[in-house]
Amino acid sequence: MSEFSLFAVLLVGLLGGVHCLGMCGSIVGIFTAQVPKDLPRWPFHLAYSSGRIASYAAAGALVGAIGQAGLLMRDAVPVQHLLFGLSSLMLVALGLYLAGVWGAVRKLEQLGGGLWKKLQPYTTRLLPVNTVPRALGLGALWGWLPCGLVYSVLLTALASGSATQGALIMLMFGLGTLPNLLAIGLFWEKVKGWVQSPRVRLVAGSLVASFGIYGLIKVSYTFYINGWSGACHVSA
Repeated sequence: MSEFSLFAVLLVGLLGGVHCLGMCGSIVGIFTAQVPKDLPRWPFHLAYSSGRIASYAAAGALVGAIGQAGLLMRDAVPVQHLLFGLSSLMLVALGLYLAGVWGAVRKLEQLGGGLWKKLQPYTTRLLPVNTVPRALGLGALWGWLPCGLVYSVLLTALASGSATQGALIMLMFGLGTLPNLLAIGLFWEKVKGWVQSPRVRLVAGSLVASFGIYGLIKVSYTFYINGWSGACHVSA
């Protein structure tokens, strides 16, 4: 796993703030309203995001292990290259979505609907969020909320072919989302207008798409140099 790839997913999480606002803004707003007025809000939001990021890392480890099993087929098909190419395509689609150009990523979110229906009832048991442990637990559950942004990066974790690397990828992505979710929770009125700006969305989407384009170029160049049978491993 290259340092560039880890830096890229960190930036994807950070730039995805324009999606976080629409996806999680109302959730965080309701959560903030339940924090006791006589207590500081930041420990609750930090605990919430810690639980959320832990779930991302767990999901990354799971799909990374699945990717590792798939690599057993690499003598017949360059599986890791194909997975990395697919994750790059998803980053391009995600960039177009963030920029407000193409909304196909929303369809991807429907894939996780079944799992979320089973988990959602447990969230009500943690309400109201009047203690830090409850905030941590709620964040861990909300980390499994269907999200095209998360699913796009999970494909990169899948392509890593390692449970450890998959967890690290999703951890870095989660840390990238942390400033956005903290800002939304603590300074909602101040950041709302800025994040919803069409110019901000366009710049953020263009940068995310550029990472996907870079990945596609990298995979295409590897196939061009080595051919189908010679492509056996790619450093994502």
